[in-house]
Amino acid sequence: MEMATTKTQRVALVIQYLGTHFYGWQRQLHHRTVQAEIEQVLESVLHRPVRIHAAGRTDTGVHAAAQVAHFDAPVHIPAHRWADILNGRLANDVLIRASAAVADTWHARFSAIWRRYRYTLYTDPLPNLFVRPFTWHYYYEPVDESLIQAALDPLVGRHHLAAFHRAGSKRPHSWVDVQVAECHRQGPFFWIEVQASGFLYGMMRLLVGMLVQVGRGVRSPHSFTEIWQSQLRDQVKYAAPAHGLCLLRVGYPDFPFPPEVWYDTQPLFHFSLP
Repeated sequence: MEMATTKTQRVALVIQYLGTHFYGWQRQLHHRTVQAEIEQVLESVLHRPVRIHAAGRTDTGVHAAAQVAHFDAPVHIPAHRWADILNGRLANDVLIRASAAVADTWHARFSAIWRRYRYTLYTDPLPNLFVRPFTWHYYYEPVDESLIQAALDPLVGRHHLAAFHRAGSKRPHSWVDVQVAECHRQGPFFWIEVQASGFLYGMMRLLVGMLVQVGRGVRSPHSFTEIWQSQLRDQVKYAAPAHGLCLLRVGYPDFPFPPEVWYDTQPLFHFSLP
């Protein structure tokens, strides 16, 4: 006699987390990770192991404003209810913005067509406790955003970015389709945003570390471009701190969530004179 199988549906999640106390997204032995925390809660609800798949992995200390993930769950629990179910059991540094049913063929990683990261610098000479967890406090020398933008412009397009690829990745190549690369500032706050089909291991932090050198005038935009075009990985020596980096959003051709759930959910710091 055949055992009856439980009918399942695929559920997509939009997830926010503060990366400060996490060793990244991916499950690891002996370390706290976002994937492990969510899977443990799902297992406690469903009484069986559950695997959750994300749009991409974030490293230790990196935040996410709208990470996307999916898992398969029994249909007797409506998909839209999973956000409340999980939020009632997760720690305070993880939040499910929304949940929704998607097609069985939809995949958080493989259906995504782009990811966008934002890096935030705080350049005021005075420290500020309320921005410290989310910014790199860089006050040593002035940073010129026009020089950084000049360095970013040639990055748009399909390029081999091995110069910004940290060791330890299983990815077989370093080709990246960069769709947007821009910077802007308001008062002491400075933002660098890059949108691409995918990101190399450690790419954004290595990129920002060198862009700050460009903004200081230590390296020219032309020199910056020559380094990555010539794949001179040994010339890229400094990575920006993890806590200034945030996975801002992920793009899909068929996404079940309205823009207010996922599009721009990391608030920008604003500066005003007294």
